[in-house]
Amino acid sequence: MPFELIDPAAHSADPHDPLQAEEALLARAAAGDAVAHVWEAPASLVVPRSYQRYAALADARDAFAARGCPVWLRLSGGGLVPQGPGILNLSLAYPVRAAMGALSESVYVHLCGILADALNALGVRTHWQAVEGSFCDGRFNLAWGPGDDARKIAGTAQYWRRVPHGDPNAPLYAVLAHAVLLVDADPIEINERANAFEAMLESGRRYEELRVVTVAQALAYECFSMPADLRERVRATLIDRVKKASPPER
Repeated sequence: MPFELIDPAAHSADPHDPLQAEEALLARAAAGDAVAHVWEAPASLVVPRSYQRYAALADARDAFAARGCPVWLRLSGGGLVPQGPGILNLSLAYPVRAAMGALSESVYVHLCGILADALNALGVRTHWQAVEGSFCDGRFNLAWGPGDDARKIAGTAQYWRRVPHGDPNAPLYAVLAHAVLLVDADPIEINERANAFEAMLESGRRYEELRVVTVAQALAYECFSMPADLRERVRATLIDRVKKASPPER
């Protein structure tokens, strides 16, 4: 079952709210479909619902919205993620018949594989690993560079939702897998924006711009010429890989 590319934001009351798009994707997955969404957002921040534990969250969201940087909530866990020009997102949703979280590693490996294949076609070789000091760090970051010198080029997350039903052949869960790819965003700006929000929350977190890298930077480091249409080329290559992919075995 190959992925069908859709744009749930086209039918959303607020096309920039990722939570509305995630709900639409999960609804399709619960119905038995495998769908994908490749998208960009204006300058904003996205945080997991666990950030609601911070007393200052509402005031911080209001302050950032007033600056033209809305802060959205998302379903998956993890940490804060910057969004904006030069950042490309991939969301996959599909049905799963397995115990809760039983295929969580397979979901991550599958998602990283699609991203890594697309980046390799562009001349950027990557692997997955944790990158301490990067925003929303995790074991299945996509990273560029060796060992301790590796920098995060993409972050990943997933969310499982049980599908209520009485049919034993229906999917047990709808799974949402999401990746954030840094294409040619300014690492200094996105980290400063993320750090300013964390400081307002008094969360104690601080991110380092030298722990992330963009596709544009990686190509420059590898002495590749920089195409003028880099963003569109990355998008097209990623879409091509998504169209050739199917959900992981489940």
